Amino acid sequence: MGTIVVGYVPKSEGRAALRRGAEEAQLRSARLVVVNSHRGGRDFDREDAVETEAQLQEVRDELDAAGVEHEIRQLVRGMDPAEDLINVATDVGADFIVIGLRRRTPVGKLILGSNAQRILLEAPCPVLAVKASG
Repeated sequence: MGTIVVGYVPKSEGRAALRRGAEEAQLRSARLVVVNSHRGGRDFDREDAVETEAQLQEVRDELDAAGVEHEIRQLVRGMDPAEDLINVATDVGADFIVIGLRRRTPVGKLILGSNAQRILLEAPCPVLAVKASG
């Protein structure tokens, strides 16, 4: 059984990555590892942790209902989300990583998000980048 790693944030790009990751997991009979990464520190307090856990419970419920074998990792250890995603993909021997991209303005299109760019360049496996729908 293969493993697919998904970078998840509770935004449209994260939901797009989760949807596509779940579809790929079903098609390939693969296990899905959903990674939600926060730097922590002063910008991530107890209230944020409770809210994030509620959002991740919705993800668990959705994947359970779809019959997708999964594991969810909430990481708050001071690393960039890109670093966390790359490390998890390496640790689990991922077949590929799924990330979501948000739509950008014409000027923003000149520069890909730093996390997305780092994942694309440094991942130990192929990366599937999907666009958010809205």
